[in-house]
Amino acid sequence: MEDILTEIPPPSRFFLEDLNNFCPPSPPLPSPFLLFSTPNREKFSRPSLLIIAMSSPSLQVFHHVSSKTLVGTVILPEIPFSGNSVEPSLKDKSCNIYALNEDDNLIMIVSVQYSVTAERSHAVAKLLIGEQIIPEKVLILDSIRSSNFRGRLSPDEAFAFKLESSAERKAKADGHQDSPLVKCADYLPSGSVVDGLAAALLSRCQLKKIRGTLCVSWPEVGASVISLVKSLLLKDVLSRVKHIDMKKLEGEFLKLGRSKDFLLESELYT
Repeated sequence: MEDILTEIPPPSRFFLEDLNNFCPPSPPLPSPFLLFSTPNREKFSRPSLLIIAMSSPSLQVFHHVSSKTLVGTVILPEIPFSGNSVEPSLKDKSCNIYALNEDDNLIMIVSVQYSVTAERSHAVAKLLIGEQIIPEKVLILDSIRSSNFRGRLSPDEAFAFKLESSAERKAKADGHQDSPLVKCADYLPSGSVVDGLAAALLSRCQLKKIRGTLCVSWPEVGASVISLVKSLLLKDVLSRVKHIDMKKLEGEFLKLGRSKDFLLESELYT
């Protein structure tokens, strides 16, 4: 006679998804929110241009623009503040908002230095575009993975491609002087894929009929792509912005790129 205490139990009659039905659902995450350093947030609500930097090269370039002013931050409750420095640093997990005045036009810069999951991308995009901040134009800067690109990308050569909202293309067709926003970049080849926060932001521009441009660069790191992104920004977007130390920028990038504590975690681009 078999011992019921030691015999192998029979297989479960439930599938894994059935067993999950007995677990209480996870509590919903709190919504992200904006926190401004001044109570007069209305002055930052309608910038002429909103730049959202997510790629490592674009974060490097804007970190070295000394004429910008920190005016706020985006709080994502699940992102811890532990380990962040008092002064803005490329190693922080933060999403700071800066103001930059160029010829009396307000330019807002959002430096996204942490990974935003696909589930939270829509909430963050909604927060940045069309609610508390209603920009005239939006420029989104991200990198593209080789697996999302239809074609072959050489790691030794820097490229930049763009996608535009319908409003931006209409402005170009109507002959607006400041359209297209990014002139020195080809359109992203058909069949290539952009996902995550960058796609959510451009979709938000399309929904709100805002002139939006998504510019993706390749490779994800390196001095050559930093130089390319800086050239695109200064030639097409920020023609009068000064005080960018290119030598210091490239030197710090190479130094950080060899460090295990590099500002962007590997999962951000994998």
